[in-house]
Amino acid sequence: MTNNAVVLLSSGMDSVVAFKKAFDEFDELLCLTFDYGQRACRHELKYSAKIAAHYGVSQQVIKLPWLSEFDSALTATNRDVPTINSADELDNSSIIFKTAEAVWVPARNMVFLSIAASFAENYGYGTIVTGFDCEEAFTFPDNSVRFVELFNKVLEYGTLNHPVVYAPLQSLSKVKIVKLGMSIDAPFQWSWSCYNEKALPCGVCESCMRRKRAFDEAGFPDPFTTLQD
Repeated sequence: MTNNAVVLLSSGMDSVVAFKKAFDEFDELLCLTFDYGQRACRHELKYSAKIAAHYGVSQQVIKLPWLSEFDSALTATNRDVPTINSADELDNSSIIFKTAEAVWVPARNMVFLSIAASFAENYGYGTIVTGFDCEEAFTFPDNSVRFVELFNKVLEYGTLNHPVVYAPLQSLSKVKIVKLGMSIDAPFQWSWSCYNEKALPCGVCESCMRRKRAFDEAGFPDPFTTLQD
């Protein structure tokens, strides 16, 4: 197999760092961005396209309209996205488990990785790159090391060329991801973390709060926020 990779590029903070690591490590990339009716879809498509164009890599947008029909605060307009009152609440397990349950999209990462596996097999790519991290794995089991291990076992039977899921950030917290991203010049200026669809990040959803805390503790201004000022 070639030293090429399929990258899951949502344009989230973790996603853009994983993308930049893949860009530095592989010969050729194919980026997949998913439109599943998520609130932030417009922003995710906009910024992922900017990244792909800037780095000269191929991108395909995959539409999954049926996922938007499931009961998740990320997709259902009749539900509110949970808010976090302070960074301290990010360490309160009872709060963040409720938030995680509200924004959970059924089997989303399994679907994404299965589609990526189809592309990897068809084009002979040996690797599928994703931005899973240890901080989110605490509440989202489909970000965990065990999930990746088991999915790679499935790929041994579900594909003929046996691509491997590579999660380069899986042992890192958000703070360490920011530090790594800044060191490799990841395109944070084109990353969108907010769960919502407004013109600017809401600043109070869990994803916004995690991003803000990470940049604050890492000691860097957020390039996206700086560029908007």
